[in-house]
Amino acid sequence: MLRQERENMIKFLSRVKEMSNDKLMVLTDEDLEHLYSRTYTTHEAYEEVM
Repeated sequence: MLRQERENMIKFLSRVKEMSNDKLMVLTDEDLEHLYSRTYTTHEAYEEVM
C-alpha cells in the first residue's frame, strides 16, 4: 500500500468513525484496509439513502 493511500484511509476513518489517529496508526495495512472497506461501503450506502 502506498503511503498516501494509507494516510487518506486514516483521515477518512478518523472523520467518519471518529477514531483517534493514534489507534489507526498502529493497525497493519491489512487491518486498515479491511476496516476502511467496511466503513466506506456502509458510508456510501447511507449517503445514497439520504
